Amino acid sequence: MKEILAVGFFDGVHLGHRALLEGATAAFTFLNHPSSVLSPGAAKTLLMDADSRIAAIKACGVRKVWAVPFTGAIASMPPEDFLSGTIEGFPLRAADIRLVRCGADWRFGRGAAGDAALLRRFGVETQCVPYVFWNGERISSSRIRASLAEGDVKAAEAMLGRPWTLGGKVVRGKGMGAGIGCPTVNVEPSFDAPLRRGAYVVEMCGERAVANFGVAPTFGEKAWRKPVLEVHFLSQGAELPGPSDRVEARFVRFIRPEMKFASPEALARRIAEDAAAASS
Repeated sequence: MKEILAVGFFDGVHLGHRALLEGATAAFTFLNHPSSVLSPGAAKTLLMDADSRIAAIKACGVRKVWAVPFTGAIASMPPEDFLSGTIEGFPLRAADIRLVRCGADWRFGRGAAGDAALLRRFGVETQCVPYVFWNGERISSSRIRASLAEGDVKAAEAMLGRPWTLGGKVVRGKGMGAGIGCPTVNVEPSFDAPLRRGAYVVEMCGERAVANFGVAPTFGEKAWRKPVLEVHFLSQGAELPGPSDRVEARFVRFIRPEMKFASPEALARRIAEDAAAASS
């Protein structure tokens, strides 16, 4: 059976991507963003890790997803070779495809010279899917990143069509939270999230919680070197995940920016205030 192939990077798998993926039987994407090879000093931060992105694509009803590493060899490949069977890990040729679905700005091949018109010249039926708009502007991964950088998880949710999530592995902390009466589950994100540092209301493991994304500046050198999600559950009877468990937090709303408090006791008082606000 010939495939209806959706092509793109699909970072976030937002409402625009979901319109593109609708009706597709297969998808082609890259594991790493092309900017990581083309301009490594200015590589884009992403909205989700590769495993989560592939799972979200499949959740749209796509049966097959080919996700291959973007390499220098692919960057220098003539666009005419895209469906020649020479991309390792992507077996489809033009004869295997009934239709290619892409965004209007999709480009491929050396110098980004390939587009939908080129595929049509080679006899591949290609459909450019119209943009999806929110608040008068088209939805894009860049726009969602900008919203997260401001802590506006509500805007991100509206453009994604679902709450934004941040997953990662539970890591052992230094006991600082428990020492001030506010025990936390510490999550090391699976990727560098473009999220504003601060306190948020989240849902994790089926429980409501407050979470700080940042480096815990109140504790100085004892704090984290890279941003970590420190999650304090509102329910004292919540069953907490253990070290090395993989968990995912769904972001509900922003509470406040990350702050350095005068003392651990002042931090504990503010966490109690944040928890009260999260309960309402």
